[in-house]
Amino acid sequence: MTTNSLQPEGGHDGAFSSLSASIEALNLVNQNTSVESAKSVFGSAGVLLATIRDLMVNQQDYVVLGFSCAGVCQALDRGLSGRRMEELSGSVLWAIEKLTTTVAAIQEQIVKQDQKNPALPSFHARNDKEMIAAWGRDFDRVLHIFNMELSINNHMVLLNIHRDVQAVQGGTDGRHQPIQASIPLGELPPPPPGACFGRDALIEKIVGLADTFNSIALIGAGGIGKTSVALAVLHHDRIQEQFGSNRRFVRCDNFPASRPNFLRRLSKVIGADMRDPEDLVSLRPFLSLTKMIIVLDNAESILDPQGTDGKEIYDAVEELSRFSNICLAITSRITTVPPNCETIEISMLSMEAAHDVFYRIYKYGKQSDLVNDILRQMDFHPLSVTLLATVAHQYKWDNGRLAKEWKQRQTGVLHTEHNDSLAATINLSLASPMFQGLGPDARRLLEVIAFFPQGVDENNLDWLFPTIPNINAIFDKFCILSLTYRSDGFVTMLAPLRDHLRPINPKRSSLLCAAKELYFTRLSVDVDPNTPTFGETRWIISEDVNLEHLLDVFTSIDKRSDSVWSACGDFIKHLYWHKPRQTILRSRIECLPDDHPSKPECLFRLSRLFNSMGNNLDQILFLLRVLEIRSKEGDQYRVAQTLLELSGANRMLGLREEGIRQVKEALKIMERVGRATDRAVCLNALAYSLHDDKQLDEARDAASRAIALSEKGQELETFRSHHILGAIYSSEGERKKAIHHYEVALGIASPFKWHTPMFWIHHSMANLFCDEGTFDDAQAHITQAKLHAADDTYCLGRAMEVQARILYRQKWLADAIPEAACAIETLERLGAVAGFDASRALQDIEPATESQAISGG
Repeated sequence: MTTNSLQPEGGHDGAFSSLSASIEALNLVNQNTSVESAKSVFGSAGVLLATIRDLMVNQQDYVVLGFSCAGVCQALDRGLSGRRMEELSGSVLWAIEKLTTTVAAIQEQIVKQDQKNPALPSFHARNDKEMIAAWGRDFDRVLHIFNMELSINNHMVLLNIHRDVQAVQGGTDGRHQPIQASIPLGELPPPPPGACFGRDALIEKIVGLADTFNSIALIGAGGIGKTSVALAVLHHDRIQEQFGSNRRFVRCDNFPASRPNFLRRLSKVIGADMRDPEDLVSLRPFLSLTKMIIVLDNAESILDPQGTDGKEIYDAVEELSRFSNICLAITSRITTVPPNCETIEISMLSMEAAHDVFYRIYKYGKQSDLVNDILRQMDFHPLSVTLLATVAHQYKWDNGRLAKEWKQRQTGVLHTEHNDSLAATINLSLASPMFQGLGPDARRLLEVIAFFPQGVDENNLDWLFPTIPNINAIFDKFCILSLTYRSDGFVTMLAPLRDHLRPINPKRSSLLCAAKELYFTRLSVDVDPNTPTFGETRWIISEDVNLEHLLDVFTSIDKRSDSVWSACGDFIKHLYWHKPRQTILRSRIECLPDDHPSKPECLFRLSRLFNSMGNNLDQILFLLRVLEIRSKEGDQYRVAQTLLELSGANRMLGLREEGIRQVKEALKIMERVGRATDRAVCLNALAYSLHDDKQLDEARDAASRAIALSEKGQELETFRSHHILGAIYSSEGERKKAIHHYEVALGIASPFKWHTPMFWIHHSMANLFCDEGTFDDAQAHITQAKLHAADDTYCLGRAMEVQARILYRQKWLADAIPEAACAIETLERLGAVAGFDASRALQDIEPATESQAISGG
């Protein structure tokens, strides 16, 4: 602690000025108090303190000094024991007691030294300077408290006098109006933010908590708007009415983190202005005086557990949060705040609020969807929106130039001419002691999290980072620092942080490349619906966006890598079975040269994916390119596979003759080069095409031959055979036989949890029951179908078709028509052909063709 100790050379300003101030304060109290016993006490103490001051200046006559100290103790003791002293302020009494203890301690030391050193000159030569300096430090500490309490007491006396004068001059009815004591000392908070769009409800919530003196912690990432919210609260009308001028704002990142610096800054802001408070105890009398709201802004600078005096500062803040007359508000990026604080996570802006923030600053372009799209890409991050608007306004960009700059530079554009930047905000978190204490792997781990759009699956941390110890603890620290957050089982980060922290060159990120190889190995596992482990490959449902982005990046920067393109084909196969949808990898695959070894296989799997979405036109385009490449290669087996797929696509488009010709050609090839199972696949496909062409006997024969050829372990083909037999008997009006084969198919699929095939069985049965007017059964099956559709948009669209039919057949047109319209919109969005025309939806709702109903095969 910095002190003003007594120096022989005459540097006495610290303790001596405090003594002088004490004497003056005692005299003022003596003049303004009506308690006679207190007058006597203060008068005696004032004289004796003056004597002590003079004796310490002269550094002589220790005997007299000792007697003087004893006299102060006696005088103060007599005053404290007086029965009428309760009329004085309790905090003044506390300060007098503290002063008594200090003076008594000095007097006791003088007596001991006098007993040990009867030869005063010798003692003076050896120890007087050190002892007097120590006494001076004690005086410097305790007199600050004593002076402060006396000053406050005098201020209260003056307030009472002022109140009495106002009551007389105001001509009131003689009753005193309550006046809240305020301390017009210290620092007032900064002005309110220019605007705080979209935060009204949040601010009202915080104001409500402050009204009841709850401690509050506003937690969030850098640039999320915590400070703006805190300032808006401080300047709220209700807060100003409640706390008056006792609204304090402490910038915790404006001083080096240490307990002395924190206490010194707090002392100055609240008006105590103690030069070197040792702890919160010394500020307690002032803090307890009146209602007060204190904001500790950017408190992560002092509450970092790994920072200087982290534990001591935390204890002081925790104690501050327990004052019953103080509302403590903390803004922080880290979550290590006192437990009795009401924690509020500050979220992103809404689209409307981000729009308002942007156009409040930016004046050179019209409102545009281009801007809205950029704001969406920034996750509506307040600081990023503000910086982008500022840069665009400063450079006078129009919307076109703004979109161009954003596309080229992303968050790199967020840097103003006054050096305000997103990077500076993020780097503050990276420079924190807690982050630095995580070691060299921490920054590289953030790169991996930033690379993946979804972040990292929290259940996969040990699998994904096997070489890094304590990986779960490190990820917990990332969340504590607000660098990341948890969402639906993933640890992810806001878009602006992600763009800033992701690796510039992914191929040079060792952790990312290691993660890539792990994912590629996982993708290489065969997706076989005939095995009980088929369900384990459903992991792709939750991580498809991450894998798609990984492949999109590496197929562009590592085009010659066989492993990358092999993984690309495996990824599409996983989508086909578990989550059929469009993929951005289509353009990557189509741009490959025809002689690339991976192109035909990737196109083939892409065609099957598009078939599962009902987009048969694009499916045929892909297959024709594959057929051309395979024919040149002379690979007859692959040619037959391609013909088989082309047959199914043409069947779905109603080109039955072409489809039947192609599947028969594929069957001939498979009879020469294929296995029994391959021939069963062709026979099932032929049965589907013949059924559509109303050649029901031939279709039944083909399906029956397929069942005979299906081998053990190839249950999927047996399932398909029973599915088509159910459709054949349904077309013939053989209801019981149709239901029998459908139920056999369900029994085959259920143990394997083949959700898409089971969807199509329930879809077919719903159509069957709807046609015969058994609507309860129809509704039960379409409900089951929707459950199996899950996230498969195409299947959901087909389910809505049947749902619309069921409603229409029951004459519930008000429900049927919007269901039909929704089905059309869903299917057309995928490029699929709906089972009925939108123009006819208002008049009739036709059933989907049976070929569509059984396309799950």
